Amino acid sequence: MAVTEVNPPRRFPIRLPGRVHAWLDSEHGAAQRFAGTAFLIRVASAAVVFVSQILLARWMGGFEYGTYVYVYTWLLLVGDVAHLGMAQTAQRFIPEYAQHGALDSLRGYLIGSRWITFALTTAVAAAGAAAVHAFEPLLDRNVVLPLYLACAVVPFYASSFMLDSIARSYNWIALGLMPHSLLRPMVLLALIAAMYFTGVKIDAVTAMIALVIAVWSTTLAQLVVLNRRLAATVQPGPRRFHVRAWLATALPLIAVWGCYTLLTTTDILVLQKFRPADEVAHYYAASKTLTLVTFVYFAVAASAAHRFAAYHVAGDREKLAALVAGSIRWIFWPSLAATLAILACGQPLLSLFGPGFADAYPVMFVLAIGLMARAAVGPAERLVTMAGQQRICSLAYAVAFAVNLAGCAALAGPYGGMGVAAATSAAFVVESILLYSIARRRLDLHLFVWPRRKSLIPNV
Repeated sequence: MAVTEVNPPRRFPIRLPGRVHAWLDSEHGAAQRFAGTAFLIRVASAAVVFVSQILLARWMGGFEYGTYVYVYTWLLLVGDVAHLGMAQTAQRFIPEYAQHGALDSLRGYLIGSRWITFALTTAVAAAGAAAVHAFEPLLDRNVVLPLYLACAVVPFYASSFMLDSIARSYNWIALGLMPHSLLRPMVLLALIAAMYFTGVKIDAVTAMIALVIAVWSTTLAQLVVLNRRLAATVQPGPRRFHVRAWLATALPLIAVWGCYTLLTTTDILVLQKFRPADEVAHYYAASKTLTLVTFVYFAVAASAAHRFAAYHVAGDREKLAALVAGSIRWIFWPSLAATLAILACGQPLLSLFGPGFADAYPVMFVLAIGLMARAAVGPAERLVTMAGQQRICSLAYAVAFAVNLAGCAALAGPYGGMGVAAATSAAFVVESILLYSIARRRLDLHLFVWPRRKSLIPNV
């Protein structure tokens, strides 16, 4: 059975050379165009974020920057899981409802998922503020007010993921990614720069105030544009709300995503407990400079996840296998090239953050091992969860997180940044091996950059 696109690729009526025209109209050409759009947005976002982090480190100083990094990491952790997985369900249910012509369920999902997400995240934010108040005597006084401000960010930060997921399900890649990936850091940088040049002291509090404004404004703008596009795309009519089914799918998905978020944040949170804020800032700069290469992964995954679900629902294994093989190649080789380039320029790049930051240069080599392991299996967790294997996937991530947490707790004290980097990299290797095994045993798909011998997977 053929796959029906939620939002079919735009055709090109002008006269073009035959091969070019065929590529533009093909499904693989469409996938690569969407990946290309996502890639350009991610490249621009990486550049803006990198520049903003350098300026923040210089304007704030190591201690205040380290405090901001610690609070921001808590925001990432809570904001990524506060929606309880609803933001991950769009690329599962929208293609499914469109495939089966269930427009009443589709309309119900488009409205209900967003309200559920905002309600859940608002409740989590309120609980977070209450927790900060309860533990305030035990907290460093420098982080208390920034943590309260972070709680104010959570509902809009998490809701932006819901809007992003809906937009990408309709192949509106720019609308999905640009507000939070590019516009938000640009607004944040502009606000902090305005404060700095008007004589306002830049510390963790003022930086968090700027972040509140940036997140609220870009999320609301994204909501307005998305509503207009949906109104023009989905005809009005009756709605059906399958809340129980949505949540039953969402909770295992959030277990996967939550463990992944923990994998990428545990190092900072644990390191802060054993080392001073300045060292946390140095490690963060090194890790985030290297992980600029992940824009390749997220660009390809952003354009492929809903297609994984669509091909799986349609039972089209040939196209699914081809998309998987192509996605892995598009992730691994550019990621390898970008990693080598960043490692070659690592010390000068870290020196841009300020004095002492280049001391964390060796951390980048350790983290690179884990990043390449993840790139070698491509968007494995997206494929596995979109194919209905979210429960076993969540178990794999739980194992990887346990490795990460135990390693960070054991190594952060005696070895500092190098210790948590080794633990994080080891966890990524474990994660990649487990996801490879799940895909091979449960889906009979080969998730590795080098194809297996006598593979029936067609070339892209």
